[in-house]
Amino acid sequence: MKKQYVKYIMALGHFCVDFTQGTLSAVLPFLIAAHHYSYATAASLVMVTNLVGSVVQPAFGVLADKIDRPHMVTVGALLAGGGMAAVGFIPSFWGLLIAVIITGIGVAMLHPQAARMVNRMADDDNMGMSMGIFSFGGNAGFTLGPVVAAGAITLLGMKGTLTFLIPAFVFALIMGLFYRNYEGEAKMAPREKETASMPTDDWWGAFLKLGILITCRSIIFSGYSTFLILYLIEEFSLSKPAGSALLSLYFGIGALSSLLGGKLADVSGLKKTLVFSCCILVVGTMVFAFSSSLVLAVCMIVVLGLGSNIGYSAMVTLGQLYLPNHIGLASGVTLGLSVSIGGILAPVLGTLGDAHGLRVVFFILAGLAVLAMLISIIVPGRGKGH
Repeated sequence: MKKQYVKYIMALGHFCVDFTQGTLSAVLPFLIAAHHYSYATAASLVMVTNLVGSVVQPAFGVLADKIDRPHMVTVGALLAGGGMAAVGFIPSFWGLLIAVIITGIGVAMLHPQAARMVNRMADDDNMGMSMGIFSFGGNAGFTLGPVVAAGAITLLGMKGTLTFLIPAFVFALIMGLFYRNYEGEAKMAPREKETASMPTDDWWGAFLKLGILITCRSIIFSGYSTFLILYLIEEFSLSKPAGSALLSLYFGIGALSSLLGGKLADVSGLKKTLVFSCCILVVGTMVFAFSSSLVLAVCMIVVLGLGSNIGYSAMVTLGQLYLPNHIGLASGVTLGLSVSIGGILAPVLGTLGDAHGLRVVFFILAGLAVLAMLISIIVPGRGKGH
């Protein structure tokens, strides 16, 4: 397998795990209806799977730094798909917790290993685009997951979650066919194209600032992923399938934006792309929070999709540049934080939504968008053109 194909195969794996991860939020309304859960209880399922990811994913990143383990991406995809498939067959809350924990472990296994390989096999002048392609795979999974979940469960009942085994098995088959060549590419020597303009010392202070920014972005992304459907149903009386379609619109715009952001990062630089993304996010969250019009709210969903993901590949690539000696760890933390921290705090937002209404949740998310924008301005660039 030629190295230029690796980013596409890893994007497919990213699609598979985020296909399942993005599904959980779309399944929440069905779980609430079936088991009579509160917002906070349902959101705790999101919290658990993301808590597992935030704890385990950096550990898998450390393992990836020590030695490449291409088989982890296959096992991760199968665990993620299997855990989500089981959700539709489990009647108890504790059983559901175990299923989402398995899903979280599977997601955590794939991300750092896959992102590290994409980084090592990218040329210096297209690192942003390579990571953008990888990011697109994940965002595309988030996009299709809610639509497939709503359609499958509507047609087949909760047993429709079996659908989520399909992409995992397809990816496992592809990895089985190309495993030997893939393993050889994965174990290639470290890139020799580093120059004096690309520092090789770790910059932990800058990585910490980036982590705070990513945390804000994560809470915003998870807040919209978890509560957007419920809010649209409550505020605008939309049906569950219609709400799922708009959530997929949010993810779909984000998927396309990740490609646009990757190209923009290569042309304009990583930091400028990050600041631009955060500014768009402020506009989207502010207007959405105050909107009482469905048309305006839908328009802001498009803006939010742009703001949430144009800077996604820039964030991950900057993290890898800040820690060039710990690329797997940097990938695990940045990719983990980008989703998991927000999921951990989802029950807190759910509790506020139960007590004060879901609109309050979106006011809080707008405030976090402002904080993210301010931090993006002080986050340093690194390396030539970044």
